[in-house]
Amino acid sequence: MQDLKGRFAAVLPAGGLGKRMGGNIPKQLMVLGGKPVYRYSLETFLEMDEIAEVVMAVPADWKDHFEKEFSHPKLKIVVGGAERWQSVENGVNALTTDAEYVLVHDVARPFVSKDIIRDVCKTLVEKGSCLVAKPAVDTIKIASDGQVKQTIDRNTVWMAQTPQAAPVALLKKLYGRIAAEPLNFTPTDEASILEYFGEPVYIVKGNTANDKLTTPEDFELFANRAK
Repeated sequence: MQDLKGRFAAVLPAGGLGKRMGGNIPKQLMVLGGKPVYRYSLETFLEMDEIAEVVMAVPADWKDHFEKEFSHPKLKIVVGGAERWQSVENGVNALTTDAEYVLVHDVARPFVSKDIIRDVCKTLVEKGSCLVAKPAVDTIKIASDGQVKQTIDRNTVWMAQTPQAAPVALLKKLYGRIAAEPLNFTPTDEASILEYFGEPVYIVKGNTANDKLTTPEDFELFANRAK
């Protein structure tokens, strides 16, 4: 088996303000089970030997807060961008180690497992760029103006999660292409950028425990998981 130690970096975009959650602080700073939401996934990545470095991209007004609240030799905190993908770009450009690959993970997915992270690392090395996703379990309908237009085969549908990962050099190259010729859409994740430029993206199977914390109802559910 290949030695994966230190070959990977992680970028954790934490720049959004979580408006759907409500409240007057970013949702990543809300306390869940005794500690801020962002600490769960951050600590998971920092504990892993495979991960040489972690960069977290945060709102400009909260950078000092994050720096005072948590520090670690492997952690760097940078200011996020206007859009999520730009926060990730800032994070990727801030990497300083010789890590070959980068995993991008939303801190609003606090319960990502080390097993999933290792599966992503192995897939990166053995196949290439990838994302975590879980298969759809419900029947999927395409609708317009409140009316069903089509039912599609749910066996072909995967619900995207994170980490999403690629070689560092590849992402930097694609960011350069975007700078030269801006996109005509706003990417919602790294996979959409890779897809746009024709790069293959493989799937690593995720699970419900890796779902995203988005609404107050989610917060109640996740609080029970944190106990």
